[in-house]
Amino acid sequence: EEDAGRFLGYLPQAVELFAGTVAQNIARFDPEASDEAILKAAEAAGVDKLVRGLDKGFDTEVGPRGSRLSAGQRQRVALARALYGDPFVLVLDEPNAALDNEGEAALLRAIDGVRRRQGIVVLIAHRLSTLKCVNKLLVLERGTQLAFGPRDEVLKTLSRPAAGRDAAAGTTPPAPQTQGVSA
Repeated sequence: EEDAGRFLGYLPQAVELFAGTVAQNIARFDPEASDEAILKAAEAAGVDKLVRGLDKGFDTEVGPRGSRLSAGQRQRVALARALYGDPFVLVLDEPNAALDNEGEAALLRAIDGVRRRQGIVVLIAHRLSTLKCVNKLLVLERGTQLAFGPRDEVLKTLSRPAAGRDAAAGTTPPAPQTQGVSA
């Protein structure tokens, strides 16, 4: 539904921006977007200073599929797009795949910001370092739930020796597919 975007922000694993400006991409090409709302999303994503450093700032053309920006810059602009309008639910699929340390720190601050405003973040990740900001963890293997619960408890279960873990769970060791939820 068209209104879903107001309540749901999504950052896909394979980020693609649309030909247009940085501001247009952040605002999801909303013709009624205010500069304040765009700046708020950029600040929440920690990308505002990076954008201001571009030749034309928020008016910089990103090119087809965002080709004029690096992969990390595209990912950070796409995070701002996901945060635009303060959606209640934010779904992040491998949100740090192309991020440097500064970008990853900005991502963690953005997730914390959603949590502070009582929103929900669903985080899909392979890197365990990304999961330090979640409070619940779901581990899947080939589409089957391997573990679910408070993050620290699940991580303890998964860190047990494989033979004990496999016997307790009745499964083989998990593939590193995890989903974290922050609420």
